[in-house]
Amino acid sequence: MTQQDSDRREKCPLNIDSEAEAAGSEAVVVRVVDSLMAVDKTAFDACANPDPARFNPFVTHAFLEALEASGCVSAETGWLPQHLVLEDANGGIRGVLPAYLKSHSRGEFVFDNAWAAAYERVGGDYYPKLQIAVPFTPVPGPRLLVRPGEGAEECERLLAGAAIELASRMGVSSVHVTFLEKEPWERLGALGYLQRTDQQFHFTNPGYDSFEDFLGTLASRKRKALRKERAQALEAGLEITHVTGSDITQAHWDAFFRFYLDTSARKWGSPYLNREFFSLLAERMAERCLLVFASRQGKYVAGALNLVGGDCLYGRYWGAIEHHPCLHFELCYYQAIDYAIAHGLSRVEAGAQGQHKLARGYGPETTYSAHWIADPGLSQAVARYLNEERRHIERAKQVLNDYTPFRKGGSGQGGD
Repeated sequence: MTQQDSDRREKCPLNIDSEAEAAGSEAVVVRVVDSLMAVDKTAFDACANPDPARFNPFVTHAFLEALEASGCVSAETGWLPQHLVLEDANGGIRGVLPAYLKSHSRGEFVFDNAWAAAYERVGGDYYPKLQIAVPFTPVPGPRLLVRPGEGAEECERLLAGAAIELASRMGVSSVHVTFLEKEPWERLGALGYLQRTDQQFHFTNPGYDSFEDFLGTLASRKRKALRKERAQALEAGLEITHVTGSDITQAHWDAFFRFYLDTSARKWGSPYLNREFFSLLAERMAERCLLVFASRQGKYVAGALNLVGGDCLYGRYWGAIEHHPCLHFELCYYQAIDYAIAHGLSRVEAGAQGQHKLARGYGPETTYSAHWIADPGLSQAVARYLNEERRHIERAKQVLNDYTPFRKGGSGQGGD
């Protein structure tokens, strides 16, 4: 963060009083806090994950605060926490909006670099901006975290308005809510946020009994191709091991972190996460972590990290120190499908991008983001662009659905 960014932060008052009232005629106030340590963990999690069946590990207090405690999220990394907390007259937390003042667009996976470049060409300052997201994590889920029940949508509306108010008071260019769920996305659109869509590839489990049951829904040549890839991945005598919960040791995290660094160096140049973050993750939510390792002659040569949700397995990071054909597919896609089926999870989300996932049983799914831009000229230009982009994303999804590996008329996720 620059000194100018720090000055803008200092000019922002700690309290944003809402003229509106939440359900039950209760006056509310929105506070801005610069650390999740200032937010009660139990109250936060009651807003973030009220339904255990749909538990999302990335919006837990434990996960988000570990990013702060490890220093991965900080002013120094360009992610300055500016969380909004909605409280009733008694100080009870009705909602939370994890938000960050950003001095760049890295680690978001919803790309607005072209918007920034266009604005800067005409003399505007696109950065800093206010980002409402799970840092470094392209996983759809709740973003405006509110307690369920009467008045929940009103609390959501107040948080969405408070984000714009905060951005206006700080003099920043825009507010971005990324990878939120469809219904809140529609409500933000009604409040004047610009609506954007994109696409990921997810595996859907309609209730398979086994991986073989899943293979049985594929067209014959696709089924043979998957079996060949799984065999090829292990040709060098590799063995696959799952490690989770209290069985995960610091030695396991050391091995995985080497793999993560290898992938980070190739994809981003420098890693978003440090070694301390993974230790904190293990300390706080090891029961939600699933490490899948490949070993050769007793030595780990590759690994993938997944987080287990209430109804979903979330594939996050992978890496390898040896190259083996198809090993990436095995560790990240097929092992994840195997695990989801065995544990009755309804889907696997394996990260951003990747049309290569289509042939491996992962179907196209729409993702959603919402954006508020202060400058009317830039806002109008982006709105025109997004109208066309949404149509393109929808057309692409319809086309891709015709290229899934499933048999026509079968019980899978699409046509052959």
